[in-house]
Amino acid sequence: MSACKQSAVECREDALRDLPPSAKLVAKVLEYDGPHTQRQLAEETLLPTRTVRYAIGRLEEADVVDARVSFTDARKRVYSLTGEDDRRADH
Repeated sequence: MSACKQSAVECREDALRDLPPSAKLVAKVLEYDGPHTQRQLAEETLLPTRTVRYAIGRLEEADVVDARVSFTDARKRVYSLTGEDDRRADH
């Protein structure tokens, strides 16, 4: 993980620049709609679940998304943009 000295949005944009289009689409959905499960992301983006899984992996490697266990179903993970949970909690 590299330390970014810019704003969170600029750091995220820099990290997304070299990622595949599927990862960029998943990140945009998370940006606009908030936290989603993998299945919800697949439904929203119309991408195959395998592609969404790959995109999430790339986004996690780039430190763009965070994952947490779903409160309603511990078998599922809920994905959000890095820092979004903190920002939403402040409101």
